[in-house]
Amino acid sequence: MAAPAKVEKTEEEWRAVLSPEQFRIIRQKGTEMRGTGEYNKLYEEGIYNCAGCGTPLYKSTTKFDSGCGWPAFYEGFPGAINRSPDPDGRRTEITCAACGGHLGHVFKGEGFPTPTDERHCVNSVSIKFASEK
Repeated sequence: MAAPAKVEKTEEEWRAVLSPEQFRIIRQKGTEMRGTGEYNKLYEEGIYNCAGCGTPLYKSTTKFDSGCGWPAFYEGFPGAINRSPDPDGRRTEITCAACGGHLGHVFKGEGFPTPTDERHCVNSVSIKFASEK
């Protein structure tokens, strides 16, 4: 899969297409409350796309129940997700490679039985599910 095309919008343009909660999380790097996201316990077949720009980010087959209170994935589509260290140095932020929207954080070495030993802890507000049915 090729790297996604860049999506650039002004703050006003983002505010026009995102809900206030989406804007707070996706553009201002917020976090939804633990256990409240609509995709936390969804395990249907499909694709999770960026809620900001529609870029495909995760296959449902990479989603797992980590018990953390947010949707958890062990890997995204190649080139779809960027990583950068948080200023506190304790976490690594993950963002959509196309629009730069905040998705959540990635954690390594927690011992989950996944092929990558990673947990992408993603805000439900940052993604949109598309069923394959």
